Formats: sequence, C-alpha cells, structure tokens
Amino acid sequence: MRFSTREDIDLPADEVFRVLSDFEGFERAAMRRGAEVIRGGDPGARGLGQSWLLHFEYRGKPREMNVEITRHDPASGIEASGRAGGLEGVLAFDLTSLGPNRTRLGVDLDVTPDTISARLLLQSLRLIKAKLTTRFKNRFRQFARDLEARARAAPSG
Repeated sequence: MRFSTREDIDLPADEVFRVLSDFEGFERAAMRRGAEVIRGGDPGARGLGQSWLLHFEYRGKPREMNVEITRHDPASGIEASGRAGGLEGVLAFDLTSLGPNRTRLGVDLDVTPDTISARLLLQSLRLIKAKLTTRFKNRFRQFARDLEARARAAPSG
C-alpha cells in the first residue's frame, strides 16, 4: 500500500534538510510519547547507516520496530526503511528547491506485507484507503508546519 503527498515550505532546501536530519530531536519526540529508543549502527554516524530499535505500545500491545536510514543526501532527501510486525515499509522524503527561500517537500510511504496476517491486514485497510490517505495528507501538512517552526526556532549550523 502506498501513500504520497507533498507540501511547499517557506525555507531553503538546505535548511529543510538540516531539520529533517535532526534524528536526536525525533528520538526525543518518540521517547516523550512513551517509546523506548535504542540507537544502533555506528554511534558517530550522521545519516546513512544510522539505525534504531523502537519498543512502544500500540492498541494495547507491545510492538517493536527496526528503522534504518538508507539514503541521506542533502541534494535529494532522506529515505528510511523499517520493519514491524510482519510489515516492511520505506519512507522517503524528497526535496525540490523552488527558489532561494522555498522548498517542496514530498513524502512517499510504501508498506508491503511479509506474513499472511500482515497481508490480510493490508487487504482490509484497502477498503478504507481514501480515509487513510486523507489522514496521511493532513498529518504530513501538520508535520511540514512543525518543521518550519522548528527551523525558525533553532539557530542553523
């Protein structure tokens, strides 16, 4: 199942990339929401090859997710692959400079099943794909606005 959308942001592309690359900030946000975050890979790595193991509760059950950065390129964007509960996913953020202070941030999420139960889950979700797509677009719009606010609040560099 695939979801895709894009938002225009009033920031230069390098600034958007800088904020998207603030993995420590995303780690802190996950921990504030109750997740246990264990960083893997090279501790000194910045970007490509960084990985995390996340433990969290979702719908009353403990869950586990592995995430790894598979693309980290200031010119084009960031891609992460993950695995959780029989599902594999790839989340890609693509940057397109629209001018000196404007960037189009696109996102693609592609989820594929690894198990029969995951295949059944995705099949049932296809019945409400329009509702899920609307929710995905709304959440990404808010994510883009939050990203703008974080970039303006934090000094660059």
